[in-house]
Amino acid sequence: MTSATTTPRSVSRDSIFAGGEWVSPSTTAEIILESPVDLSEVGRAPDAIAADVDRAVRAAREAFDHGPWGRMSPAERADWLDKLADEMERRGLDTAELITAEIGQPISVSRPWASVRPITHLRYYAKVARRPDFEEEERPNIHGDGNSIIRREPLGVAALIVPWNHPQASLTLKLGPALAAGCTVVIKPAAETALDVFAFAEASLAIGMPPGVINIVPGGRETGQALVDHPGIDKISFTGSAEAGRQIASAGGRRLIPVTLELGGKSAAIVLESADLDKAFTSLRHAIFDNSGQICAMMSRVLAPASMYDEVRDRLVALAGDLKVGDPHDESTELGPLVSGRIHERVSGMVDRARAAGAQVLTGGQSLPSTGYFYAPTVITGAAEDSEIVQEEIFGPVVTLMSYNGVDDAVRIANDSHYGLAGAVYGAEDEIVGVARRIRTGSIGLNGYRPDFNTPYGGYKDSGLGREFGAEAVRNFQEVKSIWR
Repeated sequence: MTSATTTPRSVSRDSIFAGGEWVSPSTTAEIILESPVDLSEVGRAPDAIAADVDRAVRAAREAFDHGPWGRMSPAERADWLDKLADEMERRGLDTAELITAEIGQPISVSRPWASVRPITHLRYYAKVARRPDFEEEERPNIHGDGNSIIRREPLGVAALIVPWNHPQASLTLKLGPALAAGCTVVIKPAAETALDVFAFAEASLAIGMPPGVINIVPGGRETGQALVDHPGIDKISFTGSAEAGRQIASAGGRRLIPVTLELGGKSAAIVLESADLDKAFTSLRHAIFDNSGQICAMMSRVLAPASMYDEVRDRLVALAGDLKVGDPHDESTELGPLVSGRIHERVSGMVDRARAAGAQVLTGGQSLPSTGYFYAPTVITGAAEDSEIVQEEIFGPVVTLMSYNGVDDAVRIANDSHYGLAGAVYGAEDEIVGVARRIRTGSIGLNGYRPDFNTPYGGYKDSGLGREFGAEAVRNFQEVKSIWR
């Protein structure tokens, strides 16, 4: 493990962003962001209360009901998205540095995820907005006596509740399609990343975006609850835990408003006997351990055929030992700390309970000597199929290895989960597609896992409702109107 450098100086915000203005919050309560590297203070932001949420929602409501945004043509909104992308691009490197300070994400990860992908998302949805499919005018009536018009209109005010692990990219996956559709938005970032989100406020002011289109209220769970329950919200898009997703789905159901949920995962990587292990492990290095395992689509279960179990085990242990853990500001660091003491306690507790239940910790399974929340890359074997470590999302650098006998057994084990977000199959080209089709998951990779932004992404079962990515994501923020002739 490399030693950590000093966290950059503290950055603070004392306002929320509503109606195109910096607004003093209705509370003196603050979120104090702690560096997971050395526990120093990274910065402070308002811990918004219901009155602040109300102000932001009212601003978004006014902008939607009476402002120009929803009345623009999709092509006009596309021009604004391109302007926003250009302005965010100028801030990208500084934003990446701030995210590394906020959550300890290695700078080699935060740069593409904060200064490249979000910009790509915004420009992609600008292109989608320019497509001529917001209104279909030539659908023949079934009676053969005329044509009908099918319009896709913006839902209204959308609540965007985003996670901390990739805060900028997770936001633009919601913001891009929402704005393209013609919605106005209220953004609630995770408390752990309550600072970097304000780059969107600065950018929207810099380009002169109509006031109230983008509104931001930082805060914790109570802030999110106030936003979800607000009667001025027409749509909720949430990324986070399955537990919180159920509560949000229930709130949306009570009000009969649409909800999109991208939730947790417990994804399996199936290694077939025909797999090229050198190529497979080049992929698994990232598919298991990127961002210290703090990604919902991580391959936290590896399934190996009995005939190759020992070799896969030894390679996994060697891989975990080869990863460079340390200072996230160091360009060569692969794994930084876990984001917080709460997550560190969760990960270490799950590993300790697995060990106590009889599982073997082949490597790792302990905190690393440091002031911060560093945890060693960990490989576990011998855990029961129904055990917590196998069934529940860990959100840390921990992988369980399991053996199977035949492809049917591998499919059974992979599907034995209440999650269904991601997965991967490694093997010969003539075999892997057939196996992938049998896995109950929203996305699955062939000889690797790299989601294609141009295609729908989401989960089965407890991994969520609806789909993000692709042109289809705009539909999440639209109503459909039929005009009959």
